[in-house]
Amino acid sequence: MSVNNPFAQIETSFGEIVLELDAEKAPLSVANFIEYARSGQYDGTIFHRVIKGFMIQGGGMTPQMEEKPTRAPIANEATNKLKNKTGTVAMARTAEVDSATCQFFINTENNKFLDHSGTSPSDFGYAVFGQVVDGMDVVYTIEQQATGTVKGNDDVPKEPIIIQSMTILD
Repeated sequence: MSVNNPFAQIETSFGEIVLELDAEKAPLSVANFIEYARSGQYDGTIFHRVIKGFMIQGGGMTPQMEEKPTRAPIANEATNKLKNKTGTVAMARTAEVDSATCQFFINTENNKFLDHSGTSPSDFGYAVFGQVVDGMDVVYTIEQQATGTVKGNDDVPKEPIIIQSMTILD
């Protein structure tokens, strides 16, 4: 990646994760993520979806599993040729292609099936916008936590994994 890329320092209840954000290849996703981080959106949210051998997802739910308000969705940048490989961070979305808001996930495996492979909603993919440069041990510790179903949501850690703060380092 470039020397001009911003970094995001995520303080979690399990330790620190540092992301390098790819502002060149994913400018919309990076700008969106930075805006949410600087506004305090992520502070006090949880990693609410944790699946061993797949990914950890967070950034949009409180420990009570209530969704935080978001801004309008952004365009999906999955055509940027960045791949959903181990340690990359991508925008979470619904079945609708351009539905990403604040939620993100960190891949804990190579998830090629999440890469852009066509124009249909099921093939469009998930926009990678950065990668973990420090704290992959924390990501793997989070990935190993016991999960269950809470308020109709599957794969929720039994012990809340809190994003205490997120700081953007320019």
